[in-house]
Amino acid sequence: MNSRIKDEINRIVEVLRNDQSPDGSWDYPFESGLSTDAYMIILLRTLEINDEKLIQDLVERILSRQEKNGAWKLFDDEKNGNITATVEAYYALLYSGYRHEGDKEMAAARRRILAWGGIEKSHMFAKIMLALTGQYKWPTFFPIPVEFILLPLSFPINFFDFPVYGRAHIAPMLILADQKFAMKTKRSPDLSNLFLSRENDEFFLNPSGESRSFHTFIQQGIKNNIGLPASIHTMAIQQTKKYIFDRIEPDGTFYNFFSSTFLMIFALLALKFPKNDRIITKAIDGLKGMATQIDGHTHMQFTTANVWNTSLINDSLQRAGIPWNDPMIQQANHYLLSRQHSRYGDWMIHNPAPNPGGWGFSDLNTMNPDIDDTTASLRSITHLVRNETVYRQAWDRGINWIFSMQNQDGGWGAFEKNVDKKIVKLIPIKRIQYILTDPSTADLTGRTLEFYGNYTNLSNKHIAIKNGVNWLKSNQEKNGSWYGRWGICYIYGTWAAITGMISTGVDTEHAYIKKSLKWLRDIQNPDGGWGESCYSDINQTYTPLGVSTLTQTAWALDTLIAASDKVTPEIQAGVTFLLDNADIKDWTFSYPKGQGLPGALYFHYHSYRYIFPLLALSHYKNKFLV
Repeated sequence: MNSRIKDEINRIVEVLRNDQSPDGSWDYPFESGLSTDAYMIILLRTLEINDEKLIQDLVERILSRQEKNGAWKLFDDEKNGNITATVEAYYALLYSGYRHEGDKEMAAARRRILAWGGIEKSHMFAKIMLALTGQYKWPTFFPIPVEFILLPLSFPINFFDFPVYGRAHIAPMLILADQKFAMKTKRSPDLSNLFLSRENDEFFLNPSGESRSFHTFIQQGIKNNIGLPASIHTMAIQQTKKYIFDRIEPDGTFYNFFSSTFLMIFALLALKFPKNDRIITKAIDGLKGMATQIDGHTHMQFTTANVWNTSLINDSLQRAGIPWNDPMIQQANHYLLSRQHSRYGDWMIHNPAPNPGGWGFSDLNTMNPDIDDTTASLRSITHLVRNETVYRQAWDRGINWIFSMQNQDGGWGAFEKNVDKKIVKLIPIKRIQYILTDPSTADLTGRTLEFYGNYTNLSNKHIAIKNGVNWLKSNQEKNGSWYGRWGICYIYGTWAAITGMISTGVDTEHAYIKKSLKWLRDIQNPDGGWGESCYSDINQTYTPLGVSTLTQTAWALDTLIAASDKVTPEIQAGVTFLLDNADIKDWTFSYPKGQGLPGALYFHYHSYRYIFPLLALSHYKNKFLV
């Protein structure tokens, strides 16, 4: 067993060494299902950019994922399929011109859509896409007027009370909804046969009296704070456009997100920008730059994950014993140093004190740092801090930014500080809390504490640590787990919370820890591994996958290793699973381990099959084999 562990560590190290890019990063795919592939086809056809090679490649990938019943899924164990994914795929295939209504796979998809209740049952974002391409009627009620962007920060709710990923999508939506914009082309398909009823044209949750009152409250706030002359509407449009333009990244994308860039392009069309305007064509080029190859198919990534991949991989390699002066480590750290932010972002609205110093998720992100990427990058450069001034300066800027971003409740969110107003949840949008708030979460709080505990000399009695631990204790689930916002799901949150608390000195005999460890042991599969379904995310309760996955096994195993002073049967079984399944190629490998929006957007990180087994096995070796 011991030699097998060392051999597997060495094998993963060599794979990573061979896969490193010339710039020092690791650009493993960040897979986000089929939505981005479908939207790219729809975007290119709407703009009449006839990039046939790309369109054909995307058509092939979409068709390769169709189920036997005609549907498409967001994740493998999704029962029968997903209506929104099926509508998006069906529309893109028709619009591409390479598939037609009479084709058997299209007929099968159409039957599934109608059996689910028709196109009307699609997700809100899909309906917006359908509306702006002329396939769906814009709603009579849009919960946020464009003038909302003009409300001052002093108003009880304003534009900057939304998190950055919410603002990135809401801003172009404000223009599109205000203009009721729609654009068809000669190639636009007819989707009218997908409707079962046109009686309800609303996109959102049925507007209640409470949400109508919220809308009235916003309108009254605009009137009282700004007034309602005719020029105000024009001013709001211009301010929204300025917000977008000020946040276009060097590659032409809006915040490096596919979906926000897609909406931005249509917002510009609504503002009478020509299709061949340089801003639009550069944005298209930026989106094309996100294309990657997966199993011989072209996939449009939601964004790139180079910084996230590189920081996690580089840290796990160093924990595996690769010295900091190894060329592979040095090149990765040089890349990370070049990606530290020096530009102020929207985070400063609620946190004006520190200088920029965070890191973002994607390769070309320059102004949208997040907590997780920043602590991950700081872990990676730790060994250089004492020896090289430039890294010491980067460390100081980064750690000061992390300190400053702790929320009032003691936890950490992903991108913003104290952006979790209850009033936001009155907006009638399904799962609004995941779109327009950025609260403290167990995964972010736990991983930040783990960084403090294992990579700094911070006292366990420091107020930042004490407040973080107290937040975790207050937010433990009844069964002993924690919910992880950005991973799947309870195993992820529990791993982050437990490793974070233990690293900062919380006794493993503490009731919170013992209860959590019992939960982890109870959900271990007979094969020694762990596996959790994306339904956990939707149901908001732990839902077993029924089989084990490498990544989730590594998370659970790493948790048990951190909490134990000896090898237990559960640890032994978990290690055996990782070793026996290291080369697994079945559907569990590609099963999503990350989430963007519950029930709508999930991510498969192709780097995770290396990062987390390497991390868990290295921790095992360093603790029990030395």
